[in-house]
Amino acid sequence: MIPGGFSAGDEPEGSAKFITSVFRNQKIADAVMELLNKRDGLMLGICNGFQALVKLGLVPYGEIRPQAEDAPTLTFNTIGRHQSKMAYTRVTSNLSPWLRKAELGATYVIPISHGEGRFVAPQEWIDRLFKNGQVATQYVDLSGKPTMDEEYNMNGSYMAIEGITSPDGRVFGKMGHSERRSKGSALNIYGNDDQQIFESGVQYFK
Repeated sequence: MIPGGFSAGDEPEGSAKFITSVFRNQKIADAVMELLNKRDGLMLGICNGFQALVKLGLVPYGEIRPQAEDAPTLTFNTIGRHQSKMAYTRVTSNLSPWLRKAELGATYVIPISHGEGRFVAPQEWIDRLFKNGQVATQYVDLSGKPTMDEEYNMNGSYMAIEGITSPDGRVFGKMGHSERRSKGSALNIYGNDDQQIFESGVQYFK
């Protein structure tokens, strides 16, 4: 798992630029691809970790590769500043083993905290991602419908996309902090906050 973090004050591309520089070391890149291709491994990236997966090509391609000009990416929130609040996100596809224990179509309340979480891609890419089931999660309103309303889609992501996967689903990147939960947190927030991502990952290896 590649976590988030505010390295260097979360300057443009934040921790992602440092993470990708490490993962592009040939020995590390080879080890990652061996994990995925020969050892049936899983990878998860949250927030800056999602940014790193995108910059590396692990999502949406499923391999470490140079970033093409038309490739999906993450950029500055439309509001032009950091956003930190609870987001309603819907499980759009359970292709990923990380979401096997989540309910398909269900809405989960997940904290977001980022300045560059806006998912952008050409229409051809967006169509391909939906067709392949690679759009894992989307920002939704209170009725559970994907929305461009900034109240719910805080960063202005195209087609309200919050998380995507590799073609086989084993690499999953998302902006919302699914790890920020415990029995004593967000007690005043209504809604299910447990996508059981980590339980699903453990179950995959059983």
